[in-house]
Amino acid sequence: MMKRFALAASLVLALAACQDDQLSRGSTRHLVPIPPATMALMSTKGMSKDDPILVRAYKKESELEVWKRGSNGKYALLKTYPICRWSGQLGPKTREGDRQVPEGFYSVTPAQMNPNSAYYLSFDTGYPNAYDRSFGRNGGDIMVHGACSSRGCFAMTDQNIAEIYAIAREALGAGQRSFQFQSYPFRMTAENLAKHRLDPNIGFWKNLKEGSDTFDVSKEELRVAVANHRYLFNADESTVAAVAQKQRHDEQQVAELVAKGEKPIKLVYNDGDTHESFRAALASASGVSDSKLGFVSRTEGISSGPQQIALDDSGREKIDTPSTALAFASMKEVPAAQPEPRQAASRVAVTQQTAPIAAAAAASSSQETPFYKKMFSGMTDLFSTSDAQPVAETVQVAPAPVKAGPAVKAVPQKRAQGSTGVNVAAAN
Repeated sequence: MMKRFALAASLVLALAACQDDQLSRGSTRHLVPIPPATMALMSTKGMSKDDPILVRAYKKESELEVWKRGSNGKYALLKTYPICRWSGQLGPKTREGDRQVPEGFYSVTPAQMNPNSAYYLSFDTGYPNAYDRSFGRNGGDIMVHGACSSRGCFAMTDQNIAEIYAIAREALGAGQRSFQFQSYPFRMTAENLAKHRLDPNIGFWKNLKEGSDTFDVSKEELRVAVANHRYLFNADESTVAAVAQKQRHDEQQVAELVAKGEKPIKLVYNDGDTHESFRAALASASGVSDSKLGFVSRTEGISSGPQQIALDDSGREKIDTPSTALAFASMKEVPAAQPEPRQAASRVAVTQQTAPIAAAAAASSSQETPFYKKMFSGMTDLFSTSDAQPVAETVQVAPAPVKAGPAVKAVPQKRAQGSTGVNVAAAN
């Protein structure tokens, strides 16, 4: 009996985060070279495989960016990858087992790269950092890894993590001591800030925006310090002045949006989200085989987007806000029922979104259209197998929805069957 109890306890601990079980020792997939198309892209942008990298992730948009330092010494966007799965809600990670994906500024050293990951390949984000520890936050093993299952991590699919891992491996191998990992709740646009202005995390998010703005202005790796439970960003005087000017401009835009009627909202996720391309694929597919995808955590979090809750001016939820979960098929308006005469003065019509629109317009520093949105080519596997060499010439996304045939219900929380997929051809 005691042995069974100990085994059960160890299993619970193993499932607390995206831990790696070291099941892949002897594999050489961590040595797969950077795809030729990506090497050619670097060349056109004045970069080389040995140049330092920097990574930025956005939860609401479900996108991860890889930046590289060019020959001019400034960082430029190399590629944008769709995130197949992240878990939790918008907001920081605070404790072990909360399923939250961290938000903040982290550092990834060569020791945090895991070639023997149970999730194909992975690297540890570095949570908790000094900022997290100043609040007494705990937990760990927060990874960027393959597959499409998350317990607090960024799941990228096997094919995409293979390419990201190779890019990071070459930069670290050429002498970069560590690369910066910036994790945000959403792109720091005026629209997002206006919509989330009454969120309890808005003070923290504005602190993250200081770092985002500093990077956007300087295009240099952030020099981050922590004091008084805040991130501090060291920069030269010209950068500080430019950041202050940008912040004034953004604040004016937020004020204008509010004056025009932009309502405050709160997004509530079933359990994290999935990039729109994967959601569309899973909605139209009959299933994905275990060997391609693996176990999908809480598939109800994939089949529906976030519930958008309207807030009043005090930040409280409006009583007349619908409580049904959002479907993911399309956007449409649900007309409000006609109120009874005696209640007409107290009721308002409610417009409900039936699907989230991910991937908001990129920040001014990254206007380039991601590769995976440029065009679709022939139908191929959605996910690379765990043991086969990944096809890394293109950024992997889910296929467009199938038009013909009956509608398919949301995938239940279990391993699905079958397979489908599409790759996006590299753009010139």
